Amino acid sequence: MASGHMVKLANSKGPETIAELARDIGATAVRAEDAVKDVEVLILSVPFATYPKLADLVKEAPATVPVIDTSNYYPFRDGSIPDVDAGMPQSVWVSEQIKRPVIKAWNAALAATLADKGRPAGEVGRIALPVAGDDASGKATAMQLVEETGFDALDAGPLATSWRQQPGTPAYCTELTTAVLTAALQAADQSCAVDNRDRLIKKFSETGKMPDHDEVVALNRKVTA
Repeated sequence: MASGHMVKLANSKGPETIAELARDIGATAVRAEDAVKDVEVLILSVPFATYPKLADLVKEAPATVPVIDTSNYYPFRDGSIPDVDAGMPQSVWVSEQIKRPVIKAWNAALAATLADKGRPAGEVGRIALPVAGDDASGKATAMQLVEETGFDALDAGPLATSWRQQPGTPAYCTELTTAVLTAALQAADQSCAVDNRDRLIKKFSETGKMPDHDEVVALNRKVTA
């Protein structure tokens, strides 16, 4: 919205439940079935396990409309999904569920990072975010939007290797600059990611309180390094 885009906002409960939020940010609250009409890009931010329910909705968007997946999989929250547990990259699974190619973006940042840490292009220390996908045009659109939200957009390769930006990897929620993020993506070890993810969840739960933002980033860096 701050970059001048017209935004429609929808959820599963109806526009009246998000009318105030939409008003506050300058968006238009709509029904879910209207969110896929007359749009140039579709951004999906939903609980991971609910993606199979979106197939009929997403197919109503023209095939030329890029679909961006921002989700992450946590079994303790989403329930067990055997294909993902067996190593299928999360956004590949999403793509199969909604029967549509997706671009993976904005997933590797905490909510407070997205809300408070965006900076103008060219500013020293600007945080970079990975963007993965197979469609060059769709990926370019996603990268442009990531830049407009205040972050350097880094091409993280095809969707098949998007596991490199999933929970438990050095690129996930660690607030890195472009050069360091590039190295972090290359250093990712798929065989360690799940254990790292689960160790982090355990550490967060053991504290007895919700750690603050900087503590979460620091612990993510320490465990996944």
